[in-house]
Amino acid sequence: MAQAISPDLDATLTPASHPRKRRRLPAPLRSPLTMAGLGIITVFVILALLAPLLAPYEPQQQKLAQRLKPPTTEHFLGTDQLGRDMWSRLLWGARISLTIGLVVVLSAGIFGTTLGLISGYAGGIVDEALMRLTDIFFSFPALILAMAIAGALGPNLVNTMIAIAVVTWPVYARLARAQVLSLREREFIQAAIAIGVPTPRVLWRHLLPNSLAPLLVQASFDMGAAILAAAGLSFIGFGAQPPTPEWGVMISEGRKYVGTQPWLSLFPALAILMTVAAFNLIGDGLRDALDPRLRSEL
Repeated sequence: MAQAISPDLDATLTPASHPRKRRRLPAPLRSPLTMAGLGIITVFVILALLAPLLAPYEPQQQKLAQRLKPPTTEHFLGTDQLGRDMWSRLLWGARISLTIGLVVVLSAGIFGTTLGLISGYAGGIVDEALMRLTDIFFSFPALILAMAIAGALGPNLVNTMIAIAVVTWPVYARLARAQVLSLREREFIQAAIAIGVPTPRVLWRHLLPNSLAPLLVQASFDMGAAILAAAGLSFIGFGAQPPTPEWGVMISEGRKYVGTQPWLSLFPALAILMTVAAFNLIGDGLRDALDPRLRSEL
């Protein structure tokens, strides 16, 4: 007859104390740097969404009598060379910059991932043609190619997003193709093909979900990269144009006054720095959490 477990021993094996029953936070949430990045992005998203409510002035409202005022209680971050409130312009700039990052990553990610899935699955001449196309885009420096495209289309915000998306999609195509090449010979894919599952269903229901990890990590990094690239193009005149309250435009307009009114360029530059750094921290956290080689160590 089995011996009954003593009450004391039974108490020590409660779910809370048993090592296999302990609850652990998701891997990204255990990194303070990743949490800092999430916190910064959350703040910027809230500020961008509430910009019409939080901005005390219209971003393009000019008050020449108040031009180049330092930060005061009336103008939290001072005013620019036309008397426009810098805090209001910074809030609306957050909305523009985050929109740029989101649109670029979605458009480049969807287009590049689709081509990568088709290329890796089809193989043969289709794969060869699509990969040579990506090689053409990789052969040009990304910023130079974006400048050429933006210049040819005309300098404005929409064309800036198109230009950045055009130079970004090949990365997703390469990543998606590499994932498909490693997955298409697996048993579950071969079984789906053997029972006659249509090719689109194999691509979107079987290959894509199992290829998302590196694509999500790349997207988190590209959010910051797209914001930085858009600000750079706007700074040199190929992106958004004045009086648009875009961070790159604000830095460009304030560079003439760096020695006397440094806040004109300092605050939008800090906003870009914090946003890009936050997305990079989130990308690092996602990479550590989704990489199977690192998952066991977390």
